[in-house]
Amino acid sequence: MPESKNRFPLHPILIVDDEEEILRSFSIALRTGGITNILTCQDSRDVPYLLMEKDPAVILLDLGMPHISGQELLHQIVEDFPHVPVIVITGNTEVEVAVECMKARAFDYMVKPVEKSRLISGVKRAIELNDLRKQVQILRETFAQRDLENPDAFSEIVTRNQVMLSLFRYAECIAPSPEPVLITGETGVGKELMARAIHKLSGRFGQFVAVNVAGVDDNVFSDTLFGHVKGAYTGAEGMRKGMVDQASGGTLLLDEIGDLSVASQVKLLRLLQENEYFPLGSDVAKISDARVIVTTNKDLGKLRESGDFRKDLYYRLSIHQIHIPPLRERMDDLPLLLEHFLDQAAQDLNKPKPSYPDELFRLLHSYEFSGNIRELRTMVYDAVGAHSSGPLSIKRFKMRMEGSRMSNFSYSYKYDQRRGSGPFFLMENLPTLNQATRLLIDEALKRTNGNQSMAARMLGISRQRLARHLKSMR
Repeated sequence: MPESKNRFPLHPILIVDDEEEILRSFSIALRTGGITNILTCQDSRDVPYLLMEKDPAVILLDLGMPHISGQELLHQIVEDFPHVPVIVITGNTEVEVAVECMKARAFDYMVKPVEKSRLISGVKRAIELNDLRKQVQILRETFAQRDLENPDAFSEIVTRNQVMLSLFRYAECIAPSPEPVLITGETGVGKELMARAIHKLSGRFGQFVAVNVAGVDDNVFSDTLFGHVKGAYTGAEGMRKGMVDQASGGTLLLDEIGDLSVASQVKLLRLLQENEYFPLGSDVAKISDARVIVTTNKDLGKLRESGDFRKDLYYRLSIHQIHIPPLRERMDDLPLLLEHFLDQAAQDLNKPKPSYPDELFRLLHSYEFSGNIRELRTMVYDAVGAHSSGPLSIKRFKMRMEGSRMSNFSYSYKYDQRRGSGPFFLMENLPTLNQATRLLIDEALKRTNGNQSMAARMLGISRQRLARHLKSMR
């Protein structure tokens, strides 16, 4: 088990296989790819010792071995050395077992005989991931000790919560990095505000461009992000630049990434890995220098395990990750937020700022806020809008709280009863056909940033028909 004197990568690639020929052929293949720091192991019982003594960068692990099986070793490695990427090597008859290994958090798997190019590229990706994880760990260890250098960048986020302030310090550390950022949290916690703060801190000269990709099919996703050339599809009368191009030198925010189709995930992964993309209708790649930030209110880890979210994209996105806690976990911010929204509502509605009774604060403190800060803001604006004189009435707050609780109860327990499960099942009165049409058109235009061609495609109608609807709505 000699360790190479050459030092790429800094820590060795550990190859574990009971067949000497496999160890030799893998070692030769990796060296031709410039990976020269290689450690081999023919007896699986030696692996725990090697992990402690050699701290490998990546492990190539055969499943079919005597003594300790590859599956058993994988579970040990994931448990005790979760930072080390493991690539499972399997025979053709063991593919189902390999899939189980992927669910057990293996980085990748390869089926024998493994092509040299596949072996080299897979190991290099794992090395890159390991290096990035170590960089992130260093950042995490250092950011907690530092004070904010640019607190003004977070001026739109009202907080004194220690968890939030810790996230600010972390965001400040990772802002200059070119790597993507994954921001998670429930609806209404302020994920886009955090993304904007990171953009401000990044020093990037380009724009901040936000795109909501929820419910967008692959064609609309590609057209929105990458643009198209003339004649790419019916109605594409000229070239149009995509959002990636608009975010050149800046930041591209993809909101609700958890809803992205698998086909679109492949294109996003290419953009992140290769920094290139293809406009619709073109076979000439364009280079991107936009920094990508993604947000979601879903558990991407569970989506990865279920196969609805690509694991390679998940790993790529989760290098820098920020989870924003819900309002119910940062109730120490409630007094600040209440005062902030009262000031804001009074100014926006051109009214004097009202005082409020102590009972209001107690009422808000007892509420669960499923809609988080956005829900609190809506409550305050509604109450200030209806206010005429004296202290602010708590009746409007109680009405909204009760309505929200009833909606949540209906959704949880009566989803399939009485009114069915359509998008309007919680509404007492259905909208008219004209009202529903207007709502759909407004939402489509909102999601496509006013692009009528893409909005029409999203709605499944021609651009001419959409134009007629818009004309009749004026």
